[in-house]
Amino acid sequence: MMTSLILSQILSWIVILGLGVALLAVARQVGVLHIRVAPAGALTTSGGPAVGDATVKVDARLLDGAPVTIGGHAHDVPLRLLMFVSAQCPLCKSIIPMAKSFARDERVALSFVGDDDAAAQRAMIAQHGLEAYPFVNGPEVGQAFGVAKLPYAVLLDAEGTILSKGLVNSREHLESLVVAHEMGIKTVQDYIGSLKAQAA
Repeated sequence: MMTSLILSQILSWIVILGLGVALLAVARQVGVLHIRVAPAGALTTSGGPAVGDATVKVDARLLDGAPVTIGGHAHDVPLRLLMFVSAQCPLCKSIIPMAKSFARDERVALSFVGDDDAAAQRAMIAQHGLEAYPFVNGPEVGQAFGVAKLPYAVLLDAEGTILSKGLVNSREHLESLVVAHEMGIKTVQDYIGSLKAQAA
């Protein structure tokens, strides 16, 4: 009886050690895949000012009619995120809660920009609890930034320089805007291009 107990203990320890080795191998493989797979970043479209360009001040109006300036210097705000959305865009409605959470976690000043029917935009604001955020409604800002597709985001610094921009439809895309800025890359396309150049 004692011999059986000792043998079972030895076998269980061998199995545990084997599982530990297998876990380390899997962890190493995940690390290799993480290095090889490009980040799911925001996709930049052509048109509008490029990443690294200083923005000019755009005079616009909030949905309630109050005048507001978008772009240019804002020394009291280190990072500003412009989220271009529409009440007619289902993806925009799904990204709004993520944008709010992202802005809160990253301490980014969030503003929403649209060009749609004012009543529809007000309904969207009420539905998603956007009353605390500036909401610009008009074509001026979208035209100035060359926005052609939605949902679209632009990250600005205090000087009004475009740090990153692109189409966004997930939290990962929003986070990639900050990551791209921190890594010193302009777009996810540039990052993928640099990986291909290294592999060649």
